Parts: sequence; C-alpha cells; structure tokens
Amino acid sequence: MRKKMPYLLALAVVVFYGLHQDFWFWRQADPLILGFIPIGLFYHALYSIAVAGLMWLLVRYCWPVHLEEASESSEPPLPTRSEKPTPS
Repeated sequence: MRKKMPYLLALAVVVFYGLHQDFWFWRQADPLILGFIPIGLFYHALYSIAVAGLMWLLVRYCWPVHLEEASESSEPPLPTRSEKPTPS
C-alpha cells in the first residue's frame, strides 16, 4: 500500500483541482446554509478543510525525508555578508 500511496495522492490532487473549478454554484446563492451562508461560500469552506487534509497526507506520505537527512548531516553554511562576524 505504501508504494501506491504517492500515485493515489497524485490522483487526489488532480481530482481536487477539478473540484476547485466549481462552475455549478457560480450564478446561485440559494440555498442559504444555516440561514445566512451562500452555498458557494459553504462549498469553498468545506473544500478548504478537505484540501488541508490532503496537504497533511502529502506531507505525511510523500515528503522527501532523504533531503532532510542530508541537510542535517552536512556542515553548517558559511556566514553571508549580511551576518556580522562575532568578535573573538
């Protein structure tokens, strides 16, 4: 399952991209959710929560850990011109 996860998440990104183009609520404000929230705004609020969950999954399963390990084992970078040298 671990090997399939990046492909499933890539498919989910494509699906979410398609769902973001919500042309079905463009010209419609009814029904009002909870009596005051237009349906398009409510849709985007739920969409934003779902995308945040997708981003969590992407970081959890597709983050390039080998790059972090390489940067942690390397030497610290040399100071740049903007950094003032410490007096010895």
